[in-house]
Order: sequence, then structure tokens, then C-alpha cells
Amino acid sequence: MAGRPGYVTLPIISVLAAIGYVYYTAVFLAIPAWLGLATAAGVANAAAYTALALACVAAYALAVTRDPGRVPPAFVPDVEDAETPLHEIKRKGGDLRYCQKCSHYKPPRAHHCRVCKRCILKMDHHCIWINNCVGHENYKIFLVFVLYAATASIYSMALIIGGAVHSAPKDEQSGIDSPRKSIIICGVILCPMALSLATLLVWHVYLVFHNKTTIEYHEGVRAMWLAEKAGGLYHHPYDLGVYHNIVSVLGPNMLCWLCPVSRNIGNGVRFRTSYDIPLSTPPPKAEKHLAMS
Repeated sequence: MAGRPGYVTLPIISVLAAIGYVYYTAVFLAIPAWLGLATAAGVANAAAYTALALACVAAYALAVTRDPGRVPPAFVPDVEDAETPLHEIKRKGGDLRYCQKCSHYKPPRAHHCRVCKRCILKMDHHCIWINNCVGHENYKIFLVFVLYAATASIYSMALIIGGAVHSAPKDEQSGIDSPRKSIIICGVILCPMALSLATLLVWHVYLVFHNKTTIEYHEGVRAMWLAEKAGGLYHHPYDLGVYHNIVSVLGPNMLCWLCPVSRNIGNGVRFRTSYDIPLSTPPPKAEKHLAMS
């Protein structure tokens, strides 16, 4: 992929190593210490956790390798198009957004990534942990990965706590050093990881519910402040309502919502806005042009 660094980086190696270490501790130390791998409960938990770990690794690999969506070089906004209710313009000067580094216009919600050195469609942020931008083409994959990773982390914590508690009496009786120390060490490392992933998941669920990117959230805070200062009311133009917002990210087929595949609506150049569909409460009147950075 032009403009992108190589896939193998220290953060990626660290993520894969962490997944492998937690998986080994949970399946081969915690489950045997708590339930035993020869029991039905032990086999069931090992199988379920293995399936979740494989889904997590698959989603992570796709998030790393999937192109986030680049702006077509020939893109030119049509300001006379009556079907385009909204155009984003620069805050200074009021011109249409143009990337001097890429030498082309930027569609709505697109931004230039200084790491990837190109403009990304509906850019959310650049993530060092996947060495890739999170944009229109891979946002759903990234979201599904975070969901699987957070779920696996919480599941791991439950297995590790159970393994540590049930191995304590065995240690006292046998007097032999057991895997309990390794289980506890893994739990200490896993605790902040699980908390971080859960927080990240909640944050992106909030963004999906409001059809915002991370960049748009921060820009919206400023826009809201400016609107209130002028005595107006700010309304995020891409907020279509919770259900439509979810569908715009996860796709129309609910059965595929948890699959790490991208089923994007649209091409990332034009997006539906709240001015395209009737709402129960009409949004406040807004200008055709939306000032952006």
C-alpha cells in the first residue's frame, strides 16, 4: 500500500505477544487449576475461549491489513449538485477543503494523515497498535476487533481469578510451587488492559450511536461552543438517529454485525445527512456549507 509503513512494527508484535501470553495462561494454567481440562466444563470453556481468541486475531489481522479508504485523486466537489445538501469548507477563507500535500480536494469527513501521508475517507484516527488509519473501509473491522478483545479480556479475568482462587488450597496442601504465581502475574498485567479495552469500546459505541468520528467529536465540541456563543444550536449533520447510525457503520444485515468484514453503505465520498431524511424533530436550520478544519 503506497504511503503506508510496513506491517511489522513493535506495537503489533506487542499485541500479538500479549494475546498469546494471555491465551496460554487462561487455557493451559487457569482452566486446569480451576475446572480441569479433562472435565466437560473445562473443555467447554477452553473451546469457547479458543474460538473467541481466534476471532480476535482474525479481526486484528484484517484491521492491520485493510486499507482504510483513500480519496479518489479525481474527486472534485460539485457545489451545484442539488442532491448534496452539505459541503464542508475551511474555517479560514471559506474555500472548499483542499489538501495541499495530496493535491486534491477532500470529500466530507476526509482528513490527511501525517503518518500514512495521504487523505483518508471518513478518518477516525491513526492507531499505532494496528499501524494503520481507522477510516471508512476498516472502521467496522476495528470496532469488531475492540469488541472481541474487550470480551476476551473480561473472560480471561474471570478464568484467571477462578484459577488463582482454586489453586490456593492445593498449594497449601502440596507445598509445591504451582502455576498460581504465573496466573496472578498475568492477572495484574491483564487488569489495566481489560479496563483500557472496555473504555475504548464504550467510547466507540458512543461515537457509532451518534454517527461521529473521533475527529468530528472534538470538532463538534468547538462548534457547539461557537453556536452557543452566537445564541444558536449546533446539530451534528450526520446524526440520522441511533438505528440508522448503527446501520451506516455495521451494515443493513444484523446477522453480519459481529463479523469482521466491511459492508459499507456508500463509497465514502458522500454521506447521508439529517437533512436527507425526515426526522420526528427537525434539526435546526443550517447553512449548506459546513466549516471544517
